[in-house]
Amino acid sequence: MDLPQRIVDVTRVTLIPEPLPPPPEPERQPPAKPQPQARIDQVAPLVPVPQPNRPALDPTPLPIPSLDPPRFVPLPLPDPRPLADPVRVGPRFATPASALRPPYPDAKRRLGEETMLRLRLSIDARGRVVAVDPVGAADPVFLASARRHLLARWRYQPATEDGRAIASTTVITLRFELEE
Repeated sequence: MDLPQRIVDVTRVTLIPEPLPPPPEPERQPPAKPQPQARIDQVAPLVPVPQPNRPALDPTPLPIPSLDPPRFVPLPLPDPRPLADPVRVGPRFATPASALRPPYPDAKRRLGEETMLRLRLSIDARGRVVAVDPVGAADPVFLASARRHLLARWRYQPATEDGRAIASTTVITLRFELEE
């Protein structure tokens, strides 16, 4: 198959460089004003300042240093007794025996599961348990049951420092065991 040949007219482009802009004119500065020259029309009179009447050297002789050994004055020794640390007493359990056991979760009772939880209790200055956090791994169902019960029922005599009630923490071990 023969294809017709096309003749394409070629357009030639010649680039003409753009003329460069003229260099900027230097800034014209206003002519410098002549600086006024200082002139002294009058000489300021010197005012004498009266000086106190003092001898040039102190005529008092200097003391002669003593050849005796210097006197040693001992400083008082610090009290050898150690400073007393504040007297701290930890929280004391005050929950009646009838309110000790948290309810056993029904789902765990049906499955026959038992567990042991280590819990950190935060106790406020009134002796109330205000936070229950697990120490180590804990089953969430047992933890939720224990947390609800301890926050609602458990009470402590608060910890004291120098006889003043303070907030404290303690770690307990709580066992969930099925009775047989």
